[in-house]
Amino acid sequence: MLRRLRILPSFESVRPILAKLNRFAATSLMLGTITLATSTLGTSLLAGDADWPQWRGPARDGKAADQSLLQTWPEGGPELKWTFSTAGRGYSSTTIVDGKLFSMGSDEQNCYAICIDAKSGQSIWQVPISRAGTGDDYNTGWGGGPRSTPTVDGDQVFVMSDVGVVSALRREDGAKLWSVDLVADYGGEIPKWGYSESALIDGDRVVVTPGRSNFMIALDRQTGKLLWQSKGVDSVAHYVSAMKGSIGDVDYYVTAGSIGVVAFDCQSGEKLFGNELSGNKVATIPTPLILGDHIYHTSDYGAGNVLLKLTSAGNGINAEQVYHLDGKSMMNHHGGVVAVDGTIYGLTKASGGVWMAQDIKSGDTLWQEKLRPNTSGSICFADGCLYCYNDKDGTVVLLEPNKDRWSPLGQLTIPRETDLPRGSGAIWAHPVVADQTLFIRDQNLIFAFDIAR
Repeated sequence: MLRRLRILPSFESVRPILAKLNRFAATSLMLGTITLATSTLGTSLLAGDADWPQWRGPARDGKAADQSLLQTWPEGGPELKWTFSTAGRGYSSTTIVDGKLFSMGSDEQNCYAICIDAKSGQSIWQVPISRAGTGDDYNTGWGGGPRSTPTVDGDQVFVMSDVGVVSALRREDGAKLWSVDLVADYGGEIPKWGYSESALIDGDRVVVTPGRSNFMIALDRQTGKLLWQSKGVDSVAHYVSAMKGSIGDVDYYVTAGSIGVVAFDCQSGEKLFGNELSGNKVATIPTPLILGDHIYHTSDYGAGNVLLKLTSAGNGINAEQVYHLDGKSMMNHHGGVVAVDGTIYGLTKASGGVWMAQDIKSGDTLWQEKLRPNTSGSICFADGCLYCYNDKDGTVVLLEPNKDRWSPLGQLTIPRETDLPRGSGAIWAHPVVADQTLFIRDQNLIFAFDIAR
């Protein structure tokens, strides 16, 4: 349910309050006629103030919890705290809760979940959750292994393997509580490049997307039994993680795929609205941004981006298209985008792959910056700065969110790159900021950098 707050002097001024309340909400920023905010997620998580408990952070919007961080970096970047070198093959990002880091990896036999000490980098547990995916399951030419990021909620960890096995694990020791197979149990179809979604926890529900006639479902978090399912959509799942939002008295789950943006009523499962223009037939990957009564979504392969304005319509929701832009606009592949003070930041695959800023209200491109040899990159936001992780050279640029120009504040390069084969793939795990630490992954390697101010 969306939490409406009074407008405060700045976006960042409310983040400490939200973190302390453990309520995943955001403020409203008035931009002309557009109210921009993020949605409250349905979750019972009791996370620490500086945790990163799930995919793309506390509110699944790429933004870290409030914490005091370096505003510039010394030459060569911040100090390396530790390196963990046995995370296994895969593109999973990391989750940090109560001083523990959770992720996923695979070897030749198994896909597994891992837990390590976030302070020291020492292993705590590693448990298999499914067989390892192979080239017979999906196209592994761009790298194999899990793509999903664990969701940590209360005393449970929820994970999804690349072949679609969803498991609930006990956080303390990784013991398996239940497991379902989205293909065998719900008629799903493994996407061309493997299941990549990170589970959304909504109260007692675990929301995932098998695809096909059971396009989206919700499982009981304690038993794994089916509680809810979407209606009116039969389509293969792509690589998007769902979000929860609210307009008026209607709660909705929104995701995207080849069919573009699509949303379902959290109670009835009925399709509420859709817009096909930001989807593509090859690989629709980025998570939609819920911005109060607007939704912004972008994907690659010519799709571009859309901004939708949502209004109540009785027991339903209307979604009016404010704009659809392609060409040299934001066309994000898989690194995600963040919204800061009315501006979208991320990497577009247009122009051969460049970092860019886009005005949310108008859709105008504000600037672009080329950083070769990189052609893609992932992003997050913490304590007033952007963290831009480049896919080819392993650099992370600390960036000021500036509407007028590319404004770097420092740069680091990971100490070494993986020696695991990743085919035509690159460095695609997203950066994470938690506990005044920057966590960066490249396949089996996880690096922790001290960015405390």
